[in-house]
Amino acid sequence: MLGLLSGARVLDLSHMLAGPFGSMMLGDLGAEVIKIEPLDGDPMRQMGPHFFGTESAYYLCGNRSKKSVTLNLQSDSGREIFYDLVKVSDVVYDNFRPGVVQKLKIDYATLKAINPRIIVCSISGFGQTGPYRDRPAFDIAVQGLSGAMSITGNANEPARIGIPIGDLAGGMYAAYAVAAALYQREKTGEGSYIDISLLDSLTAMLTYVAQYYFHDGVVAGPQGTEHMSVVPYQSFKTKDGYLVIAAFTERFWQGLCRALDLPHLIDDPRFAKNDDRRINKQALIPILVDTFATHTIDEWGARLDAEAVPWGPVNTVDRTFRDPQILARQMKIEVDHPTIGKLPMLGNPVKVNCVEENYAPPPLRGQHTREILSNLLGYTTEKITQLYDEKIVG
Repeated sequence: MLGLLSGARVLDLSHMLAGPFGSMMLGDLGAEVIKIEPLDGDPMRQMGPHFFGTESAYYLCGNRSKKSVTLNLQSDSGREIFYDLVKVSDVVYDNFRPGVVQKLKIDYATLKAINPRIIVCSISGFGQTGPYRDRPAFDIAVQGLSGAMSITGNANEPARIGIPIGDLAGGMYAAYAVAAALYQREKTGEGSYIDISLLDSLTAMLTYVAQYYFHDGVVAGPQGTEHMSVVPYQSFKTKDGYLVIAAFTERFWQGLCRALDLPHLIDDPRFAKNDDRRINKQALIPILVDTFATHTIDEWGARLDAEAVPWGPVNTVDRTFRDPQILARQMKIEVDHPTIGKLPMLGNPVKVNCVEENYAPPPLRGQHTREILSNLLGYTTEKITQLYDEKIVG
């Protein structure tokens, strides 16, 4: 069955993680994503320390569902090939620093003159405007600037969120914006230019933390596993590891008290409502800490499930990929890679009833160059051979 974005063609100039993660989302949804790489490939292909054969695990994680074309965009002949691709494509997607596309002569104004319906999406650390636009940016800088790092971890020092959430946020917002721009173009016939900033994207994810600050001006500090508004909502140590509890409503709180054999807390006026528990948190949490320490995760899990209390183990990554729910939802998959063979990968979290999941493996460097030049652009065998000889493609 066709994917939701089937029929859309994306020229993906992005590299490293933020851009490729978003373009992989588009590919997983059915778009034809043509990854345009320099002759020596996306630098992420060299990222260690882990390799499946000669293929970097870091590269593999963000480049499924794509084709690869190697192209020297710094040459006139290379740009002409790219312009030919733009004529038959829907989206050009990059994560160059501001100003690079102008130097390469592949900026939006140039591409729009070639294809008025083209959608261009540019991801950068700080966006195309503002005093930081020319700064280089990586995930950790974005985590720090956005404020996300200041509320992560404990009071001893700021902590980086364990996944590259700044990069991933930018990629996700880019994919979402491209899909919306394709929909708009169906109605108007017009292309558009999308300017995505990693800093903007992660700042937008502050959500209620920012709204609370706008309300009372209080600057939040590190939260650990706790919640600013809900008690109890955090991790607790058991006999054999940690679990998390989310008693968001009074029904869940009462069920938690029964599961912990602490029914007298239900009628304790200090803990009757969430606001009471929040105010009297210093009295409540030590009671829960001592109680949870008396049994194992599985023992508590059975009791919590019996009372329908939201909870979960704090899984290590190996346990995550043995979890029956993760496996049932096909969040661990295998693809047939041309050199690796069976390659385990993360699955696509977007499940659509009318679409059968179908993943193409991450491409080898330049794997589809001849195919695209011949089948899509109609170049002759002689012309393609000449382009290889002149190091325009590779």
